[in-house]
Amino acid sequence: KKKQITDFISFYSLPSSVLKHETHKILNVAYSYYNVPNKYSMTELMRDALVLAKQKDYDVFNALNIQDNEPIFKELNFGVGDGNLHYYLYNWRVRKLSPGQIGMVLV
Repeated sequence: KKKQITDFISFYSLPSSVLKHETHKILNVAYSYYNVPNKYSMTELMRDALVLAKQKDYDVFNALNIQDNEPIFKELNFGVGDGNLHYYLYNWRVRKLSPGQIGMVLV
């Protein structure tokens, strides 16, 4: 039987050092990357990403409030971070964009 990819989720790893702690030395952090819903909703895809990250022993899963991410955060119990992310694209003039209008993820 011919199989077809209908949806796509991805995340990358960026571990952080834990300083001055007796037991924990590394914080394993997963970052949501590109996600493409089609057959399944964005909520279902992100829930699957969270399960996969947990199975791979990640401690934290981060996602930006870009594209279609914003509506899923409350339902999936994401906490709001305390930082701001600003994009600077050299030699480009663009009006200010809302997070939902941004589709670029920088690594």
